[in-house]
Amino acid sequence: MKKGIVAWESPSNIALIKYWGKMGRQYPCNPSVSMTLKNAVSRTQLSFSERKEKWINFEFEGKENLDFAKRIETLFEGLNEELLLLSQYSYSITSENTFPHSTGIASSASAMSALALCICSMEELITGKKLERDEFLQKASFLARLGSGSASRSIYESYATWGKSSAFSKASDDYATPFSKYIHPIFKDYQDYILLVSSKKKKVSSTAGHGLMKNHPFAQARYDQANSNFERMLGILRSGDLDDFIEVIENEALSLHGLMMNSTPSFTLMKPNTLEAIELIREFRNETKIPVGFTLDAGPNIHLMFPKKDSVKVDAFVNKQLKELLEDGRYLKDETGFGPKQINISGGE
Repeated sequence: MKKGIVAWESPSNIALIKYWGKMGRQYPCNPSVSMTLKNAVSRTQLSFSERKEKWINFEFEGKENLDFAKRIETLFEGLNEELLLLSQYSYSITSENTFPHSTGIASSASAMSALALCICSMEELITGKKLERDEFLQKASFLARLGSGSASRSIYESYATWGKSSAFSKASDDYATPFSKYIHPIFKDYQDYILLVSSKKKKVSSTAGHGLMKNHPFAQARYDQANSNFERMLGILRSGDLDDFIEVIENEALSLHGLMMNSTPSFTLMKPNTLEAIELIREFRNETKIPVGFTLDAGPNIHLMFPKKDSVKVDAFVNKQLKELLEDGRYLKDETGFGPKQINISGGE
């Protein structure tokens, strides 16, 4: 096949148990589990043609992005063993997000998972061999992991794990594993409001953050904690115990930031308004008994998580008490999602 085009839409995810620290070929130092989002997605189109000298062109939302093009080139070159055909073509890749930059949503997870799915569809087009769905998704998760660890989990709907654990025999370091069929009904449409405290670029990249764990004095204690919280979270997702759910996600969020604050060099990524919002969330929970909890990624923005049935009361709380702490009063509403979907423009000749 001389040329063709494929496209996928893939979501971001929010980690409930954080992956922080990696080794070898993008392997995690501890297992993680995440909730796939519904509204925060990347839409990626990959066109391939006969190999030219400039073999990768990448545009994000209509503008050429040389840094990400270089990242894709590195990924493709590293995949020669698994997919020799990648080096035989040139690529024009375009991508766009449904969410703004620097908002506490993992754009690399959605972008790299969408790209991995495009690669798998391209391979099917070129070879004429169609994989079974489970095999296709597992391969896409494997490829996505090599681009961004958390991207491996975005391949699956609802909830997914990544990283070996004695608590879940199906879990693997090589790819994520779906967990959706085990979850309690309360978690099937769980809400995630992303509170935008600051949209400024983070002081430390995720890659650099993972690197801080290599000589961290509390690294082993963190991995032990993560393994324990991972096992506990799998039980919570099955049982629907919201008090325990809140306790674990908040413990994970604050542990992640604590690790960065006492690493060398040290980073403080929470802002004063992050801390004030956390206090108000806890006060609201104690006063109303509404099971609303928070988590954070490696930045200042808050993911406010709660059952869908409490949306009206939480909306009122956010608008009345939290909005003034947010940049331009902005927050994004999301919830448990249904995973990636192919965009039907694929073809080749």
